[in-house]
Amino acid sequence: MPEWWPTFDWLQRLVETATGWTGLGIIFVYSFLIAFALPGVSEIVLLAPLDLGLPQWAKLTVIMIVSGLGKAAGSVFAFHIGQEAKESGPVIRWLRNSRFDVIEWSESATVELARRYGYAGLAIALCVPFFPDTLSIYAFAVLERDYVRFAAATFVGSVGRLLVTLALFGVGSLTLGLF
Repeated sequence: MPEWWPTFDWLQRLVETATGWTGLGIIFVYSFLIAFALPGVSEIVLLAPLDLGLPQWAKLTVIMIVSGLGKAAGSVFAFHIGQEAKESGPVIRWLRNSRFDVIEWSESATVELARRYGYAGLAIALCVPFFPDTLSIYAFAVLERDYVRFAAATFVGSVGRLLVTLALFGVGSLTLGLF
């Protein structure tokens, strides 16, 4: 990132220190922004020390649902931007001529997965931990038209990603075993 580009470390720290029910609002906003604008990973929401008076498994379930809803809402916003960009010839020309050929990238494996398997492919692509979802969301947004299915796929993929993260880092064996 260029030196002049703003960092959003403060927002990540806010998520990492979010407590109480207000913390769920912070998680929602962070997840919304991660879906369409912020660089970074969404898995950080799992570290929020929310004290909701719930057992650990219930707290993580609430975090995953709120994060999934935030990311679904942010993805619909990104989807709308993608739909508008599709209609703009100058935008597509600019993307083709940019230093990073986004159009070529949109033909990559992530979008091919989405094309082959539809919205389920998008959900699967979004389940990959620590991969920037913003790229997948925008690439797929340019290809598709159904807002509701798009939101549902990003919700499922976002929650799936958090479940995969929990399972990979051993927290899942402690947490998921309580379900």
